[in-house]
Amino acid sequence: MGTAPRRGSRARLRDWAELLRFSALFTVPGDALAGAAATGLRPNRGTAYAACASLLLYQAGMALNDWADRDEDALDRPHRPVPSGRISPTAALAAAGLLTAAGLTSAARAGRPALAVATALTATVWAYDLRLKHTPAAPAAMAAARSLDLLLGATATLSAPTTTPTARRAADPPPSAMPGRRGRGHGKGRSGAAPATPGTALRAAAPAAALAAHTYAVTAVSRHEAHGGSTLTPLAALGLTATLGLLLSRTRTTAGPVPALSAAAYVRTAAGPFLHAALNPSPPLTQRAVGGGIRAMIPLQAALAARSGATGTALAVLGLAPAARALARKVSPT
Repeated sequence: MGTAPRRGSRARLRDWAELLRFSALFTVPGDALAGAAATGLRPNRGTAYAACASLLLYQAGMALNDWADRDEDALDRPHRPVPSGRISPTAALAAAGLLTAAGLTSAARAGRPALAVATALTATVWAYDLRLKHTPAAPAAMAAARSLDLLLGATATLSAPTTTPTARRAADPPPSAMPGRRGRGHGKGRSGAAPATPGTALRAAAPAAALAAHTYAVTAVSRHEAHGGSTLTPLAALGLTATLGLLLSRTRTTAGPVPALSAAAYVRTAAGPFLHAALNPSPPLTQRAVGGGIRAMIPLQAALAARSGATGTALAVLGLAPAARALARKVSPT
């Protein structure tokens, strides 16, 4: 790897955008928002801290990934920023460390429970990039990271102070009517935060499991994107997409059309590329399937939020999809 000639500021920004997968960043905030929706609370300051932490830790993982894979990329992807010399390995590793520290700092602002989840998420991301990526445990590790990201949003939302009953969504019952809650004046801890209950944990576990399943499938497909050759893996991912889409589209009549529409958008975004990769497992189509699977996380997050009754949150998350699609044409999400 030689030293690249001096580049202008715009070219440098583009190099870093490619390294940090800026087009994939639109798939990240929905994790925290879906987690918040699962708690039955409106997004609050804790949700914002969680979303910021998620974005920073995601970018840290991207920088660390390219640093760890620099020798392999020199053979398979010499155009990437690190092997091409546009960004030095030292700079990529330093960026990973700084972004990780910033992400943990943001999570800490949401409280100790959120910091604990963010620490587990960080350990998973670093373990994946440095040790697990090229092992059979890779899809499970990445699935765990995404589910922890959603749980980070739920934990941070619950940890944030909520001073009035209006912090809950109008569709939810008042605190005194919820199982495990006491009457007015006894439903909050010393910090004013909404306490976690077993029911809350279970509500967050279901969407976290759905997001983990999709992430597992996309990661399994991505293991073949450099050389192609796998028909069974994208076919299995297609089957999972159809199953999740069907489950998410089955909603109560009071939920309105948003869950079903979000589920349909999820299937439409992921299923086509998976099918093409199954029929022709070439590297370009496999890479396109991975990109489609990554973008499909946005409508999946929206469907999960809508299933929790947060229609407004679901529509806000869906609004990120056009920007993600447009930026993906300029900067690859994989």
